[in-house]
Amino acid sequence: MGPVIFRPERLAEVIKKEISDLLRQMKDPRLGFVTVTAVEVSSDLRYAKVFVSVLGSNEDQDASLKVLRGAQGFIRTELGKRIRLRYTPEVSFVHDPSIEEGTRIIQIIRDIGKGQPGQ
Repeated sequence: MGPVIFRPERLAEVIKKEISDLLRQMKDPRLGFVTVTAVEVSSDLRYAKVFVSVLGSNEDQDASLKVLRGAQGFIRTELGKRIRLRYTPEVSFVHDPSIEEGTRIIQIIRDIGKGQPGQ
């Protein structure tokens, strides 16, 4: 049976699910609470940019990204075993600050609400 044909958007969703599963199984203590927020796959399906959000301080984020970047080869190999493709995409990890920014905005809104008379 030949390789399964994926469109980039479909492959991105599959990669997101599989990498999220792999991260739950990784036992490295330096790896903090990491969430895969999005995956972008190139049109030729050769490269996957994985956006991750890390809960914690800047040091925690840096340490987690360092672990993820060090594990890129392992993660790519595992993806190759789980997803049937002719070429397993090169995986790169990028910090996605959107969750932290959303939390900060919610806190600002709460603080503004507390400062209103009659609240």
